[in-house]
Amino acid sequence: MQTEEFLKKIKARDASKLKVSIVASRFHSDITDPMVEGALGTLKEWKVKDKNITVRRVYGSFDLSFAAARAIKKDKPHAVIAIGCIVKGETRHDEYIANAVFKGLTDLSIQHVIPVSLGVLTVNDLAQAKVRSSGATNHGEKAAVAALEAALS
Repeated sequence: MQTEEFLKKIKARDASKLKVSIVASRFHSDITDPMVEGALGTLKEWKVKDKNITVRRVYGSFDLSFAAARAIKKDKPHAVIAIGCIVKGETRHDEYIANAVFKGLTDLSIQHVIPVSLGVLTVNDLAQAKVRSSGATNHGEKAAVAALEAALS
């Protein structure tokens, strides 16, 4: 099933009692900002109250694990949405960053028994990132849905 079709089938549920933290990279902000907006839009559709949403910004995707840990400690959320963008370069640097970020976020989720949703793009170029960060393929929206579904399960 296509992702767009799947998301259309998911009905927004009442998440009004949840607290949600978004941690987002400022690096590639032309990509991450629309993803944050997409996540915020989804949270509103699911009735998460503005006062229960915290957005924390960090420099790059590598910093997302720390930001998520801090959010869990300070905000006491029911879910965390991590948003970033890692673009392949001439070296394997992107692989090392992605592996560290994914492991760090997964470990936090397991340690704290809180869904930490992965809205971190790993792409070959910025053109791919632009497609995945806007419109019907906005991965910020998808990460928010994943976080909310897990928190409400």
